[in-house]
Amino acid sequence: MSDSATKQRFTASMTVGEAMTLHPEAGLVFSSYHLGGCSHCSINELETIEQVCAGYGVPVEQLVDSLNNLLDS
Repeated sequence: MSDSATKQRFTASMTVGEAMTLHPEAGLVFSSYHLGGCSHCSINELETIEQVCAGYGVPVEQLVDSLNNLLDS
């Protein structure tokens, strides 16, 4: 069994809460895109990454790639 088959990856359909659970620094990545870092741009942990990106005009593929970079380092 390959390492990539056992390691979960971030996906656009994953909820923000699932992303935060998958890697402890996921919140820093969201903050770097100005998502969830202040009271007027808070994000709901039940929303999917795709929903959050659509709501704030962030390219979903770019954010997912940034999150997956956490797992690759």
